[in-house]
Amino acid sequence: MTAMASLPLAVLYGLARVLYWLMAYGLRYRRGVVLENLRNSFPEKSAEQIQLVAKGFYWHFAQVIVEILKLRALSAAELRRRVTFTNPEVLGRFFPLNRQVLTLGSHAGNWEWILSAAALEYPGRAGGVYKPLTNPFFEDFMLQLRTRLGAQLVPMLSTLRDLVQHRNQGRTLSLLSDQAAGPEDYPYWTNFLHQDTPFYTGADKLAAQFQCAAVYVGIRRVRRGHYHITFTELHDGLTKLPAEQHQLTEAFARQLERDIQASPSDYLWSHRRWKHKREVRTKK
Repeated sequence: MTAMASLPLAVLYGLARVLYWLMAYGLRYRRGVVLENLRNSFPEKSAEQIQLVAKGFYWHFAQVIVEILKLRALSAAELRRRVTFTNPEVLGRFFPLNRQVLTLGSHAGNWEWILSAAALEYPGRAGGVYKPLTNPFFEDFMLQLRTRLGAQLVPMLSTLRDLVQHRNQGRTLSLLSDQAAGPEDYPYWTNFLHQDTPFYTGADKLAAQFQCAAVYVGIRRVRRGHYHITFTELHDGLTKLPAEQHQLTEAFARQLERDIQASPSDYLWSHRRWKHKREVRTKK
């Protein structure tokens, strides 16, 4: 994998075309899941339009795969050139105040490039929560890939301990907040892309407990291999938000919904985000 990562991106994008064909037409990778997600999320679109979005998704996903692989060998200078921040001051203003900031991202654009780009933009201040992989080889590969440009990784089960250790330090902790939460996670349910959707509530709880600020991370592909990141402040952390009201999670859902609707092919549609249904409790 390291040898392949050393290839120029122009060559890797040739590989991406092969991956695209295999996923879209050969293996038909999760084709049913992709189409069902798109039909339910965009009921106003015709069958032809849904097919076009699906085609765009597979091409986007193929590019992201080789871009993630390239991160193993991508230089800091090249990543800075390929990922730019439209308003870095929105996040940066919290650091001189020694405030912890939760940055809420999603599986849009190239989500793996965001943390490494942030580590270059804010040296020593960018951390991200991740779920360790069970395969030792891939766990080691991804750890090296994600941290080689200065990002810090925090295992999901160590999030609380990390926030305690870094209390009153100006840094950011990134959460991918669009995962499919199950009933055991006591999710927050809201209407998202025309569907009743469960969201994790970790951001609400952490912000309330540690008085963290919260910032939404939007990423937009401007051309092949180039992205713009835009921050939207959701909470300044100066006032305590009641966790049970889920204001941060609701604000995150609305921002993400707008971004997906603006560029639907650049979202990860192959994941079964709507596999869980809300439990309806009847009164006895």
